[in-house]
Amino acid sequence: QVQLVESGGGLVQAGGSLRLYCVASPRSFNFGNYAVGWFRQAPGKEREFVASISRYGGSEAYADPAKGRFTIARNNAENTMWLHMSSLKPEDTAVYYCAVGAEYSDSARDLRDDRVDYWGKGTLVTVSS
Repeated sequence: QVQLVESGGGLVQAGGSLRLYCVASPRSFNFGNYAVGWFRQAPGKEREFVASISRYGGSEAYADPAKGRFTIARNNAENTMWLHMSSLKPEDTAVYYCAVGAEYSDSARDLRDDRVDYWGKGTLVTVSS
């Protein structure tokens, strides 16, 4: 059973930074075969794409609100990925979910909501004004 566990969420003031982490288990899981990424869901809103990275890291994709402020990265040897978020705004407040899918794809853009195979349970990010 593949599990994704996020960490790193919390309360931060506007303009601050946070780094979210996601670890996939078991270690035998072929993490490097998949694109990985982050989605978020704000209160009262639908879940939306934030950022993704292709299986070998050669391709990245960002939603417009994340461009220039967020950076996604991964370490296939450790089955981990992270999202560094800077210049945070109150509108970034949401539950952030890590996602794994689009197996064998070399394009980060292929990790759409309907191609996610595994979801984490989410970590809450709250940005105060």
